[in-house]
Amino acid sequence: MANAPHAQNLYKFDLREASFVLFEQFKLAELLSKEPYEAWGEEDVRMVLQECYRFSCEVLGPLNTVGDEEGCRVEDGQAIVPKGFKEAWDKIYEAGWKALGVAPEYDGQGAPRSVFLLAEEFITGANTSFSTYPGLAHGAAELVETFGTHEQKEKYLRKMYHGTWGGTMCLTEPDAGSDVGAVRTKAVKNADGTYSITGTKMFITAGDYDMVENIIHMVLARVEGAPAGTKGLSLFIVPKMRINADGTTGESNDVQTAKLEHKMGIRGSATAVLNFGDNGKCIGELMGGVEHAGMAQMFKMMNGARIAVGIQSLAVASSAYLNALAYAKERKQGSSIESFKDPTAPKVTIIHHPDVRRMLLDMKSRVEGIRALCVKLAMHQDRAQMLAGKDDAAAQDHQGQVELLTPLVKAYASDQAFRVCETAIQTMGGVGYTCDYGVEQYCRDSKIFSIYEGTNHIQAMDLVGRKLGQRGGANLQKFLGDVGAFCAKHKEHPKLGASVKVLQQASDAIGGNAMRLLMWSQMGRLPMVPVYANRYLEMMSETAVGWLLLDAAVIAADKIASVAEGHPDHAFYTGKIAAAVYYAKNVLPGVMSKAEMMNMEDDTALTVPEEAFASI
Repeated sequence: MANAPHAQNLYKFDLREASFVLFEQFKLAELLSKEPYEAWGEEDVRMVLQECYRFSCEVLGPLNTVGDEEGCRVEDGQAIVPKGFKEAWDKIYEAGWKALGVAPEYDGQGAPRSVFLLAEEFITGANTSFSTYPGLAHGAAELVETFGTHEQKEKYLRKMYHGTWGGTMCLTEPDAGSDVGAVRTKAVKNADGTYSITGTKMFITAGDYDMVENIIHMVLARVEGAPAGTKGLSLFIVPKMRINADGTTGESNDVQTAKLEHKMGIRGSATAVLNFGDNGKCIGELMGGVEHAGMAQMFKMMNGARIAVGIQSLAVASSAYLNALAYAKERKQGSSIESFKDPTAPKVTIIHHPDVRRMLLDMKSRVEGIRALCVKLAMHQDRAQMLAGKDDAAAQDHQGQVELLTPLVKAYASDQAFRVCETAIQTMGGVGYTCDYGVEQYCRDSKIFSIYEGTNHIQAMDLVGRKLGQRGGANLQKFLGDVGAFCAKHKEHPKLGASVKVLQQASDAIGGNAMRLLMWSQMGRLPMVPVYANRYLEMMSETAVGWLLLDAAVIAADKIASVAEGHPDHAFYTGKIAAAVYYAKNVLPGVMSKAEMMNMEDDTALTVPEEAFASI
């Protein structure tokens, strides 16, 4: 292969995979043509996904390397995005891709969340840096739609949902990173009911850009006299530019871009330090008119952002895997292992080498399992929305699974994205480490996923500290019950029975260690919980992924019998079975190993003196 031109699309996706996961595994057709998805049919979904993939490859993909090489800069207090981003912004909104999941009430298409999720996978996979701008604008708009007053919704939503205005999420401060309760940004109530905002926010993803006429910031701040900690925080809608009474853009609202961070990856995304009210002229509106509700409100956007990070992670890992696969099918090097002593033996493509095949199958299983996990969560969202007001108990069960799976989707997907990208580089060898093939950028871009929107330890503590006990433990019991029912049904499966039995052992391990975490917290050993929280989240994530891979394999094993051996679906279903068996035999046993480590209750990390780490 020649060196890749800077404007070449490198993003890859297998549309057959989208069709399988939506319609064969998760039965999306059961929801279509019914309220609230009555406008959607199966062919509509297929056409939309095909066109969104084409758009992502043709419009966004070629800008991925451009954004990485050029980065962002500040001129006269204004962040400037890389070449082509403004045109891509206009095109993505003109084509309606960001309105797929918007309610018809706000001129959107009202697609199921599962369809919107896959469209977002295309967009974020083709150009992660670019996707942060419309992604955060969409999340900020959803926050206004959920908590804003009628007047706030009418004022902001259509322009935010359709790309006239952007949006951000502003939590982090120089002295308040993960410790959100330490926020110092102040809000002073004015006579007209607005608030004067003063403070500094940092690490604001897509914090400023020159693609829109206004950016609507969601800002956490503390009203004068409010209690300390998170309970005293309120959420404010703070436009970059004042908004006139007639809805047009007015003068500056005293929001200044102090600087942009220089980063390892996602260099086309402007990660900004923002100063609010340096000149005493920054005005904000209280979200929904309710003080001290900021954290509860912001969790809506944070949870949406965490799911979005999981999708970003999946998208980048998937394209890294598929690029490594394409290279392995073309690159010839060495003879087969059977002929390694014969100097005259013909060279083979590297996909014939056993270790390359192992790495490819490892990546395939992780990527496809994580995609199934993401779509599973989205299908719970779709069913919860469909059942709301009709069967509230069932809707609550589905929403409970959304809550339980969100930290898994964010943390496991983002941890694995970096590892899959690293494996893709290893698969490709030296060229993978160069800038010419794209995977090294995927690797750099993916590292932030485990850090932003709450580090993965925060996700783990959210899981073990909040989610396992929600609804009296009913959400966890529902999850374990679903896995257990699957295992009971398929433990004697002629092809997959042995793998299903491994899954049952993993499920038993996470159930037992949930009780161990509870015991530690109730018996005065609370510091043990954070020591092992990440390990437990990984155990639960691997169990969930193993389950969904085996679920897909059962479907594939049933269907392959009626497919001719030379048909593409025969190979596709064979791959589904292989991925599930590989994961069950190579990854799921690690769940039991991690459970044994938890059983040892090692507290060395807690008892080692600080001075013992190093003598410097």
